[in-house]
Amino acid sequence: MTRFLLLRHAAHENVGAYLAGRAPGIELGEAGLAQARRLGTRLRGERIAALYCSPRERARQTAKEVAEACDAGTPRALDALDEIDFGAWSGRRFDDLNQERHWREWNERRSLARTPNGERMIDVQARALAAMESMAGEHQGATLALVTHADVIKAVVLYHLGLRVDDWWRLDIAPASITRLVVDAYGARLTGLNELVD
Repeated sequence: MTRFLLLRHAAHENVGAYLAGRAPGIELGEAGLAQARRLGTRLRGERIAALYCSPRERARQTAKEVAEACDAGTPRALDALDEIDFGAWSGRRFDDLNQERHWREWNERRSLARTPNGERMIDVQARALAAMESMAGEHQGATLALVTHADVIKAVVLYHLGLRVDDWWRLDIAPASITRLVVDAYGARLTGLNELVD
């Protein structure tokens, strides 16, 4: 059995106003760093054996705060936990994106649609699940923390619940939230979803 703590990174400045994606230089402000520290405090006592994170700055900063609070060692960045590659959409305001047909198609049918850079939601799901399977094999019986992005967490949870990636909108994954998943020989059990620290 392996316990996964799926952690969304803390909020960057103006979260919800624009699509950060993989745009460089998007870091946590003071409020986001404080939120990451509260997340770390909340996770004390979880006995985290290893901590993995997305290579995005905001995820690395969140992982650093969690690692320090939980004495979890140095976080290891993995491309498999990276944000969806939104290509030309990265950094654009949601108000503008909502006017584009391709953006609307992406949100209506993620099982078929691709981002401008060619990544599909099922591609994201496959890379995250493969990484988690490898982690579970390496850390059997342990608790692992993964600091990543909302859509990555949604993709993993949807798979383990037997739902389609098109159901992504049914789940809320807030900044600095905790989603708990236990994986064993019988499959996976969702034991917590979108637990808020604020």
